[in-house]
Amino acid sequence: ALITKVIAGFDKSDSTSSKVAVEDYLESVQRAEVRGLRVAVPKFEGVESAVEGCFDRFLRSLEEHGAYIQEVSLKYIHLAINAYYVIAPSEASSNLARFDGVRYGNTIYGRDLDETYKKTRSAGFGKEVKRRILMGTFALSSGYYDAYYLKAMKVRTLIANELKSILRDFDLIVTPTTPTRAFKLGEKMSDPVSMYLSDIFTVSVNLAGLPAVSLPLCVYENLPCGVQVIADAFSEGLLMRVCSWWEGVSGFSSWISELAK
Repeated sequence: ALITKVIAGFDKSDSTSSKVAVEDYLESVQRAEVRGLRVAVPKFEGVESAVEGCFDRFLRSLEEHGAYIQEVSLKYIHLAINAYYVIAPSEASSNLARFDGVRYGNTIYGRDLDETYKKTRSAGFGKEVKRRILMGTFALSSGYYDAYYLKAMKVRTLIANELKSILRDFDLIVTPTTPTRAFKLGEKMSDPVSMYLSDIFTVSVNLAGLPAVSLPLCVYENLPCGVQVIADAFSEGLLMRVCSWWEGVSGFSSWISELAK
């Protein structure tokens, strides 16, 4: 809350910043209650039973503390992964093109300019970044731009409009953070598509440009489960209020301390 209060607001040197008045986030944290909030819960499939159990307990806790829960349908949520992993790599390809070792980034010289480019970009980017640059470059290439990037942007608009439509009737949307518990370090590296599918609930929020927060729910067999809370644009104060409430009722601090031991 303190950091957001400092960095939020209009900046004349940042063309992407907004002139919307900044809330008092510290006051939001001090409220720490959810009574009267209208909470939408999208229907979803393919969620691990341990995650679903933790998530259901979170919903019950919301209701016990006075929140109103209602299930809703999201028509386009299943397209979020497809759209995101066209748009994000395309933007990565475009934005990282400047890191060629000429003006930006490290330079590793070769025998000629072509070899210098290859060595610089090979050494300067990791495997996953290279994968995304290649995917994005393909999606933006001549003959594929309309079929991939432009179509993904249209899907992005559908997803954003759908979420914003729900938030006209509700204060919050809640989902699991991921459909499964955390997987082992390096477990999905040989199957990036499987790894990307873990983002099904979170990437839709990024596509829509909405604020969201992931909260720890529980630890099941030493693996954490989380919940994602989504609010309307410029409603970070409401999210912090929910965070503060959950920290108080869940014993968050104590069980995190125990886990750290």
